[in-house]
Amino acid sequence: MEGAVAAGFDLARIRRDFPILAEKVRGKDLVFLDSGASAQKPRQVIRAMTWMMETAYANVHRGAYHLSEAATEAYEAARRAVAGFLNAGSEREIVFTASSTAAINLVAHSYGRGVLRPGQAVLISEMEHHANLVPWQMLKAERGIELRVACVTDAGELDLADVEAKLADGRVGLLAVTHMSNVLGTVTPAGRLAALAHAHGAKLLLDGSQAAVHRQVDVQALDCDFYVFTGHKLYGPTGIGVLWGRMALLEAMPPFLGGGDMISEVTLEGFLPAPVPAKFEAGTPPIVEAVGLHAAIDYVQAIGMPAIEAHERHLVDHAMARLAPIEGLSLLGRAQDRGGVFAFALDNAHSHDLATLLDRVGIAVRSGRHCAEPLHARFGVESTCRASFGLYTTEAEIDYLAEALGKAREFFG
Repeated sequence: MEGAVAAGFDLARIRRDFPILAEKVRGKDLVFLDSGASAQKPRQVIRAMTWMMETAYANVHRGAYHLSEAATEAYEAARRAVAGFLNAGSEREIVFTASSTAAINLVAHSYGRGVLRPGQAVLISEMEHHANLVPWQMLKAERGIELRVACVTDAGELDLADVEAKLADGRVGLLAVTHMSNVLGTVTPAGRLAALAHAHGAKLLLDGSQAAVHRQVDVQALDCDFYVFTGHKLYGPTGIGVLWGRMALLEAMPPFLGGGDMISEVTLEGFLPAPVPAKFEAGTPPIVEAVGLHAAIDYVQAIGMPAIEAHERHLVDHAMARLAPIEGLSLLGRAQDRGGVFAFALDNAHSHDLATLLDRVGIAVRSGRHCAEPLHARFGVESTCRASFGLYTTEAEIDYLAEALGKAREFFG
């Protein structure tokens, strides 16, 4: 069945590309179901970063010698790869940051403080990761920008009627929502959200930290205004994230950080910022990490994002069929359109205790509130365990998880 999910999707070969999947945990085969927190890395990414450090490393944009020119070309090639991955209008619309969190903070600081006006509002949802909540709370506290929150239905879907109602007065300057929930797996209707936002004079920011891993992303088709994602969830390294923004918006935003590379001229009296994207990339950038991200993008594109999506849709269906019938197991959210993320609670078991028990049989899952405390409060649960899939996840691993949860139910009574 797995081999037939998508033509050319060779799961056994893909798994061989990830050295860590051959490791043992407490003498058991590793079943890694925490890719939503940070995905494992294929050899292609590891080798690309090693190659960069061993043969072509130097600082970028600053040297007239060969190594610096080679490093600059590798760094800018990564920007071009990201632009192609997102179908950006121009590679200049791609800003490298440290993470999705840093990218959202950049928008909150530069767009929120530099473009939004007093009396305007930012609209988010109940399902946001703290990275798309706290920066807006900070903006509210510092600048008096109103923060509005759209509701989530019992099925774990965004309440579009509530979104529209909270946009209706025209005071919302920015709608900032997840493209795919890191807890519920819900994929939000980006096109509909863009239409609603633009009809009421707002811009749309999508947090693609999860979605960019599971779905093909085309920012032109989505019609959003900002899109962010992070390298380490896309089988690349930590320490690098991406902000895509429409050029006119990026040009209107003031710099976020000051220092080298973000200036075109400096005197003791002031400075002139460099053009976009350099305006937002102060200091030495994540050079080796950019090369790793480029390799990760090449890797998933060689497999094909449609093939990855088809594989993961199959896994979602299989997981729902195996997990939903388990007595005493509660799944958060039953969205119609969802990705490979399942948050669950087991009667009589704290999430940390359940995760520890699963670890003893080699299964790695996340436990806690997953940086989404308000969402857990919305569903009336203290904490959950979360199983999240990658392109290397198998049906057999989901079956093993289901069997382990059945035994855990007996253990906890």
